[in-house]
Amino acid sequence: MTGLNTPTRGAATGTGDRSRPRAALPALCATQIVSWGIVYYAFPVLNPQITAATGWPAGATTAAFSLGLVVSALAGIRVGRILDRRGPRAVMTGGSVLGVLSLLIVAYAPNLPVFFAGWAVAGLAMAATFYQPAFAALTRWWAPDHVRALTVVTLAGGLASTVFAPLTAALADHLSWRHTYLVLAGILAVVTIPAHALALRAPWPDAPTNPAQATAGAAGVGRSRPFLLLAAAFTLSGFAMYAVVVALVPLLLERGYTTSQAAWALGIGGAGQTLGRTLYAALARRTTATARTTILIALGGLTTAAFAAVPGPYALLIAVAVVAGMVRGNLTLLQATAITDRWGATHYGRLSGLLAAPATTAAALAPFAGAALAGSFGGYPHLFGLLALVSGLAALTAPGTAHAHAYGR
Repeated sequence: MTGLNTPTRGAATGTGDRSRPRAALPALCATQIVSWGIVYYAFPVLNPQITAATGWPAGATTAAFSLGLVVSALAGIRVGRILDRRGPRAVMTGGSVLGVLSLLIVAYAPNLPVFFAGWAVAGLAMAATFYQPAFAALTRWWAPDHVRALTVVTLAGGLASTVFAPLTAALADHLSWRHTYLVLAGILAVVTIPAHALALRAPWPDAPTNPAQATAGAAGVGRSRPFLLLAAAFTLSGFAMYAVVVALVPLLLERGYTTSQAAWALGIGGAGQTLGRTLYAALARRTTATARTTILIALGGLTTAAFAAVPGPYALLIAVAVVAGMVRGNLTLLQATAITDRWGATHYGRLSGLLAAPATTAAALAPFAGAALAGSFGGYPHLFGLLALVSGLAALTAPGTAHAHAYGR
């Protein structure tokens, strides 16, 4: 593992005989901001206008969006295999085209079935353009200095909501939701299609080999006890984390804070994510893969418990939101490096797709499940207590993810 200030080793990849695509890192930073900002973060901004203009139930439109996330989780497994063999250029360029197509379908949808179909296509685009393929590209091209590259891209990706939530709101003030999506589709096309097509043209290096995967192979690793426990830990942690993000505003409203105060708490937590990601390389240098998995998931549970137990004052809640955001930011990089830390990069795309699928599905279901559980358990403070227990269970699972040939030491 390397720190953020560690210089890259010339122009070579980890194999030493291929050139890195110098434009890939800045291009992926730009496309992650635009792809996440438009395909993901624009929807929660536009959904109230969508339901008001169409009369479609908010639950139905949100279910369509969640369908996209589930499709993304399932498609990510196949996308990962293609990435391992062929590299990211065709996958991410095609994903950008699908993203534009999906927004056109959504914008012109005359009814809910077509709206659902548009988000299903968006799910395919997410699988081919979001973090997973970008991480696969950087892990292969930048090895062994991939932590630095992954950190830079996630720092950029963290700006997606900061840039596109207000931009989408500004467009929606002057345009209908349909025309807003058409404008956003144009931005997506202009930025991401040429960036992926032109910046990712470098030869795809041969996959590095290592004893762990040479012995077990991708299928064997995917069925191994450490891998299954790692998937379980990330799934439980991801469910709790996304439920907390969605439920934070209702929690603060229930405790008497204003909508503006609740929104600021959520937004400052997002800033905490960016701050937290700058610290991951130092954490990685000082801990084993298993230790930091246990520590970060446990910290996620502790911050969730703090939200459940602390009604105020507001400044203290803001502090908890910042720490919780820092933990979430580190968890993103933890998942990005979990495969290489334990089994190397030979089948990174395939294994990361398998690892991400249940966690992404859990994240898609978390908003609905969280709202339902809050009603069943008598309010959002009790929900946060339950989610803290879920994170605690995930932390107890984490020690079993240790692998004899771990690389993240």
